[in-house]
Amino acid sequence: MDLIRFMVAHADKIFGALIQHMKITGIAVAFAILIGVPIGIWISKKQNIAGFVLGVANIMQTIPSLALFGLIIPIMGIGFKPSVFVLLLYALMPIIKNTYIGITTVDPAVIEAGRGMGMTRMQILKMIEVPLSLPMIMGGIRISTVINIGTATIAALIGAGGLGTFIFQGISMADNMMVLSGAIPTALLALLMDALLNFVELKLTPTALKGENK
Repeated sequence: MDLIRFMVAHADKIFGALIQHMKITGIAVAFAILIGVPIGIWISKKQNIAGFVLGVANIMQTIPSLALFGLIIPIMGIGFKPSVFVLLLYALMPIIKNTYIGITTVDPAVIEAGRGMGMTRMQILKMIEVPLSLPMIMGGIRISTVINIGTATIAALIGAGGLGTFIFQGISMADNMMVLSGAIPTALLALLMDALLNFVELKLTPTALKGENK
């Protein structure tokens, strides 16, 4: 009950932090989609460099988030932009990898059938490979979004705001209610976005693939 009263009393600040948190995460994931999906498609056609690109993305993913936020400060300073940049780097790997796997695992017989119908390479990509890969691509976007919502709490340490502000202030003041006021909305936001993106994935999945998955 004390937690609820605390959250109600600070509802305006929590809501403002939530909006800031969504803004940081949303912009980072949006840029990651714009960059990661084309790269995933490109390396699926360039097998000789796919391993290198995926390796670099893997390395970025293994760097501890706190360390990466610290490393970026001398280069970009503190605040909103460096936070979005770090989260963008973290979001790239799942999107690139899932797009690559999705495109490269399309049934060759289906692609051959497209060629037999006179489709160009671009038409095969747009009408066969991308639609059939959408469940895998959306899976990568879901993973990136959920990971970024959690990682974005650390952005508060470099002045980007968001729900992490409550968490770190609560830790410094040994105030569990303040910590939970940041942690609970973060967890709920991650669950909500995962469910929303799962709904979008189902809507975008071709009917034939839905039948296969039943």
